[in-house]
Amino acid sequence: MVKTGNQHAKSREKRPHDNPNPTENVDYGDSFEFQRVMMEEQLKSFQKFKQGLSHASEWEAQVGQTPHHVVYEEGKCRLLHYKAQTPTTHKTPLLIVFSLINRSYILDLKPGKSVVEKMVQAGFDVYLIDWGVTGPADQFLTLDDYINRYMYRMVEHIRQATGEDQINIMGYCMGGTMVGMYAALYPEKVRNLIMMASPFDFSTENCLLNLWADKEHFDVNKLVSAMGGNVPAWYLQSCFTIMKPLHNMLDKYIRFFDKMENEAFVDDFLTMEYWVNDNIPLAGPVYTQFVEDCFHENKLIQNELRLGTQMVDLSKITCPILSIIAEHDHLVLPESSTALNQATQSQDTEVIQFPTGHIGLSVSRGAMKELWPKSAQWLEKRSQ
Repeated sequence: MVKTGNQHAKSREKRPHDNPNPTENVDYGDSFEFQRVMMEEQLKSFQKFKQGLSHASEWEAQVGQTPHHVVYEEGKCRLLHYKAQTPTTHKTPLLIVFSLINRSYILDLKPGKSVVEKMVQAGFDVYLIDWGVTGPADQFLTLDDYINRYMYRMVEHIRQATGEDQINIMGYCMGGTMVGMYAALYPEKVRNLIMMASPFDFSTENCLLNLWADKEHFDVNKLVSAMGGNVPAWYLQSCFTIMKPLHNMLDKYIRFFDKMENEAFVDDFLTMEYWVNDNIPLAGPVYTQFVEDCFHENKLIQNELRLGTQMVDLSKITCPILSIIAEHDHLVLPESSTALNQATQSQDTEVIQFPTGHIGLSVSRGAMKELWPKSAQWLEKRSQ
């Protein structure tokens, strides 16, 4: 039946103007009404896209903004110093160590989303290792070089500069695993440890990384040889991307489109994307040893891993340990991280499991509001 003009008006009156879903209660039998609603939605989407595009076109990366200066350099590595931003500072300084795979400024991403900022505001003198960008000349560097050479000398610099025999050390992801190795070799120099999503037990089969690195199917030496000595950034990035393909290649961009008229959201999104795609190569021998000794043989948690001439024995660690776990972590499972607590002789261990993902520990709004004030309090009590 064909509707009259009055019926058209009546149909339009039935649709509330404040309805959040403009297509709800629309009589799709009325082609004119349907076309009008669709045109309205297309116009809104176009205006939103235009506004978001304007924000994005004017955007520039502003990362690592917390005031700092370089106090030590060796090879590609730099040691950054951030002075405490309080009248009274805690006696024991804090060294932060990030992974060798990504850039360390994720821990000082932008004002308001910065672990470094939170710690200097809590009264800590903070040091952060910037590993630099691995090049062809670095293809012979080993874990022994990074821990017993670079990290060792940077810790010595901090101890001499501050006059403190012991320092606090925090490690994130692979950086935390390396911090655990250092603390096992030099326990007398470490006062407290904070581990952020750091793997120590690689026996679990519930993680894709462990399945992909299965000894029977993955020849790491052939891979490194084929890559020319170093593992390129594009390869590592591809592995992380396909771990969550729908989220990384579809969902997050749909969410971006839905909110792209929000300038603050666009800035947060583009800043994270800038870091996510700012990857660096990994020295071949480091990758090889990590895969063979950790993923294949699980030597670290069994106190069988060797760095140069030294055996890494986690039971020699006696200092307090705070293990920070990401509840929705798809890279490092909780049991892989907390295994460190049982492997040491520490009498003071605590676990914080926070409802976020692997990277959310360092940038999420919840982490900034709750996790890092609580972590700073834990460290403050043990740094007097």
